Amino acid sequence: MSESESVRKTETIPEWKRIEVGELTDFLERYSSVGVVDVAGIPSRQLQSMRRELHGSAEVRMSRNTLTVRALEEVDDGLEDLVDYVEGQVALIGTNDNPFALYKELEASKTPAPINAGEVAPNDIVIPEGDTGVDPGPFVGELQQVGANARIMEGSIKVTEDSHVLDEGEVVSEDLANVLSELGIEPKEVGLDLRGVFSEGVLFEPDELAIDVEEYRADIQSAAAGARNLSINAVYPTDQTASALLAKATGEAKALGLFAAIEDPDLMPDLVAKADAQLRSLAAQIDDEEALPEELRGVEAPAAQPETDEEEESADEEEEAEADAEADDDDDEDGGDGGEGLGAMFG
Repeated sequence: MSESESVRKTETIPEWKRIEVGELTDFLERYSSVGVVDVAGIPSRQLQSMRRELHGSAEVRMSRNTLTVRALEEVDDGLEDLVDYVEGQVALIGTNDNPFALYKELEASKTPAPINAGEVAPNDIVIPEGDTGVDPGPFVGELQQVGANARIMEGSIKVTEDSHVLDEGEVVSEDLANVLSELGIEPKEVGLDLRGVFSEGVLFEPDELAIDVEEYRADIQSAAAGARNLSINAVYPTDQTASALLAKATGEAKALGLFAAIEDPDLMPDLVAKADAQLRSLAAQIDDEEALPEELRGVEAPAAQPETDEEEESADEEEEAEADAEADDDDDEDGGDGGEGLGAMFG
């Protein structure tokens, strides 16, 4: 199409359509997340109620599909990908929230509704066991005709067991619609069905947004805790683990200093306390009090103090070192060639 033909075609567009497209493009540019929702089958009053409930978090904008498509294509910027969802009775929805929160809000706003004859069952339809509250009469036959196990009992019509009367995807008959209406069963949900939403350069579909937020949060928290433990165990400092690594190193250094009895100013109070406890324990084991200084007579052994993790690790390391030393002594006694081997190795 030549430029002149394009201009002539644009000039033939009625003014009200240009205004409407302009308002639609303003709407699209006003929100960070824009989607297309299905509004088919929603009564006008209920739709208005939904729009009021969304006020402040999202806005619904309805227009002719042709004008909606033109606005999406004019804005471009990736929003033209939503054109494929503009079919049937739809509307635009805009929000500055993220797509996951939008999907969750739309699903939560759905309400149960009766189903009409000729509609497709959105899920399996079951008439539950129990008293229908209907007096004996022709209704028992209507129940049986649609596949429910029902009979008259104790002056009332009762369904004797849960009765599966229609599979998901099958068309609802007029008889079944009447029975469900009489029983007050509302097998479908009415609400805004999100077909697709475009946000920050990404197009999302409903199955990608239908996640369990609590489970997802728990998985993230578990992964973060595992990463933190790995970082600490591998002694890999990060902004999140540096303080824990320093605290761990400080504790290990203190435990080593106490075990080796290093006379450090920071360790002296603990070393003195440890020596005092050892002295009292030894004094308590001596039966002859005359052999003890007066200040140690009649003392009781101090309560055993549980070893810290660092002390236990140091004790284990000492035992391993002693075992290695004993093994080396045995080797020297048996063969005595260890020194010769080393001498040969180093010339």
